[in-house]
Amino acid sequence: MKFSLCVLIAVAASSADAFMAPKAPAVRTSLNVASLENTRVLKVPVLDEVCETTGVTLKRYMNEVAMLNPELTELTVLFGAIDTACKAITNMVKRSQLPSSETLGYQGEVNIQGEDQKKLDVITNEVLKRALRFTGKMGVLASEEEDVPLDLVNTEKDAIFADTGKYVAVFDPLDGSSNVDAGIPTGTIIGIYDHDENCAMDDESCEGDECAQQELNCLSNTLQAGTNLVAAAYCLYSSSTFFVLTLGAGTYGFTLDENLGEFVLSDPNMKIPETSSIMSFNEANTHMWDEPLQKVVKGWRDGTGKSGQQFSSRYIGSMVGDVHRTLLYGGVFGYPGDTKNVNGKLRLLYEGAPMSFIMEQAGGISTTGTKRVMEIQPEYVHQRVPIIMGSKNDIEEVMEAYAAAE
Repeated sequence: MKFSLCVLIAVAASSADAFMAPKAPAVRTSLNVASLENTRVLKVPVLDEVCETTGVTLKRYMNEVAMLNPELTELTVLFGAIDTACKAITNMVKRSQLPSSETLGYQGEVNIQGEDQKKLDVITNEVLKRALRFTGKMGVLASEEEDVPLDLVNTEKDAIFADTGKYVAVFDPLDGSSNVDAGIPTGTIIGIYDHDENCAMDDESCEGDECAQQELNCLSNTLQAGTNLVAAAYCLYSSSTFFVLTLGAGTYGFTLDENLGEFVLSDPNMKIPETSSIMSFNEANTHMWDEPLQKVVKGWRDGTGKSGQQFSSRYIGSMVGDVHRTLLYGGVFGYPGDTKNVNGKLRLLYEGAPMSFIMEQAGGISTTGTKRVMEIQPEYVHQRVPIIMGSKNDIEEVMEAYAAAE
């Protein structure tokens, strides 16, 4: 086994302003078509003991992954940028309660989902765009706060889309931001896909609608099922700052050591308990859920479910916070569809798929009740999806209830 000492170097915290930049231009074409229907078979990365050693920094971990898996070398640059962006965001979140920060409250704009944007939504979105753009590895980017996928390479006013990056990034810059004024945990969710290297723009010969269609075909790289994810991660801003990632070979948790300014491995190869007695739903909506789910949840509350245990309720209202607790302690997190929101409220592309990838790699299950979330092909960028994820045995009980109802 190769092993070298991890040299931990204290680094000065970077100013958040270093990541602020003017908005990159949005593409000119609305994206609402299904594409990339064929799921690719992705190679599972090889890891060794260095990647299981607590105290190893995220940077050292990614370098080890790159040495063992040369095809993933460029991911080290990408995760280096995400690492720095999360550190900048955690400082902004921590300082947001101070009057001098001027980051609380609403921006005065509405995003594509019709939601009022918090100031921190806009700021953190710019931080991540800036960080990812300068890696030189991005082809397309899709964010909750952007109407359509963005071109991070061409920033000239009249530039058309050009593909120069290897990866596609999808993210929710500040999940749970509606609660940030109250100091409730928030987080960042990121998914990474391969970009179609055959996608190219013939900017010399195409004109008008023809260019728009070529551009649309390239940008459809964002519309991939979760089974095509190369990597996924979330950063939780809470009592500590936690960074949890998967490259398709297990789920690994890091904690920010603020004395060193580095994320260090604290939870190698995380495994969610197969059975638990914790559920995390907005139970005020119970009466609007599907009947199979209502019956299962009632059984859990009464202690008459499959496990015979009486469940307790733990609900934060921030997906990253609820999923993180579920990973550590087991249980079920869900935002199901109901009569008011038939498809739920969570977004498939940059919330559902990345978090499902992380959950599955930790031994859990993520489903709509009838379908595996990871296998759902997005038809448009901001598509919503019902989600129930968590401990294997508990989620199987939900799936069995839906199957019986059919």
